Amino acid sequence: MSDTPQGQELSESELRPISRRDFLSLAATWAAATALGLALTALMKFPMPALFPDTSKLFKIGKPEDYPVGAEKVFEERKVVVKRDSEGLYAISLICTHLGCVVSQQAKGFDCPCHGSKFDALGRVKAGPAPKPLPWLKVSQLSDGRLLVDAMKQVPAGTKYMISH
Repeated sequence: MSDTPQGQELSESELRPISRRDFLSLAATWAAATALGLALTALMKFPMPALFPDTSKLFKIGKPEDYPVGAEKVFEERKVVVKRDSEGLYAISLICTHLGCVVSQQAKGFDCPCHGSKFDALGRVKAGPAPKPLPWLKVSQLSDGRLLVDAMKQVPAGTKYMISH
């Protein structure tokens, strides 16, 4: 028995296999349609941000009285450590100057877990591939008395914000 309804004959064009030219034409059409679809999908995503905004580089760290002499506070989400000694308050970035890894604080300084750089407690390079010391960041005080760290502004190592008593 035949798959065609009774009384209908298949034409010769329906019986012959697809030619190479027709196959290549059909494949090219599908490839063009796929490329156009992917391009339209990419254009639809274009207005949306690919990256989400990073945390602000300006952040408040509290009041001067929150930092007695000898105090040290790590702001992990900001990758900054704030310290106070008898001369004043200062902030050091915890981002390694070699390839941007986050350093970990040790008893006598900082170690880079990625490539082995070592820094002393003031961020100076002691060993490893790091080309420069850890950056010191600007610390200032707002009019309401709270302290502010600006991680976008580096200051010379040793620059401390003087806290008046």
